[in-house]
Amino acid sequence: MIAEIERLGWHVELVDVGEGFPWPSEAIRSTARARLLTVPAGCPLIIDGLALGVLPEVAAELAGHHPLLALVHHPLALEMDLSTEQADILRRSEHSALAAVAQVVVTSPATARIIATDYGVSADRITVARPGNDPVPRARGSGQDTLHLLSVGSVIPRKGFDVLVGALAPLASLPWRLTIAGDLTRDPAAAAKLRTDITHYGLSDRIAVLGAVPSQQLATLYDRADLFVLASSFEGYGMAYAEALAHGLPVIGTTGGAIPETIPPDAGLLVPAGDIAALTEALRRTITDSALRLRLSVAALAAARRLPTWPQSGEIFASALARLA
Repeated sequence: MIAEIERLGWHVELVDVGEGFPWPSEAIRSTARARLLTVPAGCPLIIDGLALGVLPEVAAELAGHHPLLALVHHPLALEMDLSTEQADILRRSEHSALAAVAQVVVTSPATARIIATDYGVSADRITVARPGNDPVPRARGSGQDTLHLLSVGSVIPRKGFDVLVGALAPLASLPWRLTIAGDLTRDPAAAAKLRTDITHYGLSDRIAVLGAVPSQQLATLYDRADLFVLASSFEGYGMAYAEALAHGLPVIGTTGGAIPETIPPDAGLLVPAGDIAALTEALRRTITDSALRLRLSVAALAAARRLPTWPQSGEIFASALARLA
């Protein structure tokens, strides 16, 4: 997105506000404030929601000197594995922070509705800029009798890898193997639980957990896959789902958040988030029915042609910046 904005004439400088968001230490909060306040007055500021949502006082302070734009991928309080108290803290904090900004860019209509309804942001301040997609070749598949399933996402509770492993367990008699590609460092507890679940169900020889992989290796994984599956409880957009469509892969996912807006009904099978039995049945149908996989694949390619390109997304984002400036 930065490259597209710069192509349209904007000069972008990155400001590192530190790590540990959305639960930064007081030292990181202080550092973030100091670095943001060094930006010359009047210069538009785009602040990622992961940081902005927990810096409401800083947002209010900056708003007196800068046009502010919040980039919200999904509301912080909708992350899984939060206590009720933690979710309430994040919801109140992000509500206050968004009240201070002039414009909000979100990645899907679903997130726009949440921001408007639950966070009090007026529609005239919201711009939907879905992530862009690069043209890619259609996946060639594994070419084997044993289907190669691919799941891509950071190993955090919201991505539902525990649900996925539980759903695959009853299907051990079917010919499949699963590769999971995604950062294992963001939530060490979730990563440990994933490995424990795989061992518990006796699937260590069927499921490979690779961690984060380079883009070239990820492209190879998509190319060699026969089926994409991700059991997220919520997605503000779902870039991995969109990448799967672009490769023409049949998709199995959930109805959480913006996923149904990304995956048309004819391109994938979507089940309620957290419903292990329903996910098992969707996997069973798709693994055992080659004709179904072909129909989903053809529809996925058609859906991919309707996804925005990066230049199109960049123009939408730049329009929000123009209103901000």
